Amino acid sequence: MRILTGDVARRKVRQLEARGSDLESLEPAVRNIIADIRKTGDRALRIYAEKWDGLKANEALRVSQAELETAWAMSAPEFKSALRLAAARIRRFCIAQRLREWQRTAGGITTGQVVRPLESVGCYVPGGRHPLVSTLLMTVVPAQVAGVKRICVVSPNPKREVLAAAHMLGVSEVFRVGGAQAVAALAYGTQSVPRVDKIVGPGNSYVTAAKKLVSFDCSIDLLAGPTEALIFSNRGRSEFIAADLVAQAEHDPKAVSVFVTTSKRLAGEVASALEASAAENAIARRALNRRGAVLLAGSREEAISWANRIAPEHITVEPGAVAGIHNAGSIFVGDYSAQAAGDYASGPNHVLPTGGAARFRGGLSVNDFLKVITVQDLSRKGLSRISKAVTRLAKIEGLTAHAESIRVRCAHA
Repeated sequence: MRILTGDVARRKVRQLEARGSDLESLEPAVRNIIADIRKTGDRALRIYAEKWDGLKANEALRVSQAELETAWAMSAPEFKSALRLAAARIRRFCIAQRLREWQRTAGGITTGQVVRPLESVGCYVPGGRHPLVSTLLMTVVPAQVAGVKRICVVSPNPKREVLAAAHMLGVSEVFRVGGAQAVAALAYGTQSVPRVDKIVGPGNSYVTAAKKLVSFDCSIDLLAGPTEALIFSNRGRSEFIAADLVAQAEHDPKAVSVFVTTSKRLAGEVASALEASAAENAIARRALNRRGAVLLAGSREEAISWANRIAPEHITVEPGAVAGIHNAGSIFVGDYSAQAAGDYASGPNHVLPTGGAARFRGGLSVNDFLKVITVQDLSRKGLSRISKAVTRLAKIEGLTAHAESIRVRCAHA
């Protein structure tokens, strides 16, 4: 892989900085799918599921409890052990992350916040060649920690491992549907799939486009695009760096894998290691050739500036560099913080912002399933303290009834 320096490297940073989600071309087709689901419900959902999701003509849209139990019973002990460990670590992290209620009183005015869970959520678990059990854990566990009463899972042609993980977590609503049609069913409801308050989880471009289109009617987490990895290091181990970049690149031919350094020697070593590591992985090779880069910065400050401008989904930095990173989905520190550990079992969530969205939000968390509701309790004395300011501001805005609602209380006092 070629090492980019000077103005060529800066142009590459600008290209990556300007990336985003390109969903416009899909939106007309996705709008039609959503309209079909809203109009005919299960009928359209079944047609699409049989056409695209592998649903058989005699299969129910909803997975039965017996199927979930059988999937768990047939799972290997090693798989069950791995699931339990990962779920426990994710759960502990979510408990520590959860928003707290509070209140403060001063001068007769008590203000604070209460925290309430959403009533229902839908977790999208992608299908494909392999069962993505980690996505089920990363979406269901934080919802459970938040206290969401109703959690359902949608997945196209869900594999036995996904069903086993759902059973382990106590999820009884699992539907054999995917794509834009599953998103529409969750957002608006059908005869079989009751609507939810929020949809979370990654998916393909059709899923992402559908989430975008329903987002004014049903809350969503974020618009997830191809995986992104950036590593900034001046003295790391080249084989570790290359391994992480290839690991993320194997997700998608459109994945972003970038190494930034001020060390010419390390840049060369990583470029060579990338070629060797990706030799047997066709998807990773395509991603690295298309959106991969080794960038040689002129200074540490420039390297960190590039990292923040790119705002990657995953970033690995050297110890001591965390303070300089402001835009990233998740930060990994040091040689042994493999990004794949965060994909499965270290604890923080792996549903993370892509396409530069890390400029304004972090990854999925327990707090995405919570509502913060403010509380105000004013005594007669407390209202009197602020009455003049409230009345003046209300009159300036021409809201005389607002001012009167204050005056009548103060007069009564």
